[in-house]
Amino acid sequence: MKDPRVKSNPAYLTIILLSRVITKLGSLESINPAVIENLFASDLAYLQDLYARINENATNEIHAVCPKCGHKFDLEEPEQGE
Repeated sequence: MKDPRVKSNPAYLTIILLSRVITKLGSLESINPAVIENLFASDLAYLQDLYARINENATNEIHAVCPKCGHKFDLEEPEQGE
């Protein structure tokens, strides 16, 4: 919350937070705010949802869309270790 970018734009907190908690993302060697800023909107939304589910004990349900036909469906993500 002390970051000047967050003070000028509270929505930027998501970028800062994710850049600090994500330890690995594909083959990238380091994660920083610029990496998070440049994610596709759908990837950012997925990471925000995952963060919320991990930290708020929310459901393991994922809202998904088939990339081929556009069919929307829900599925349950397995618990870690399953």
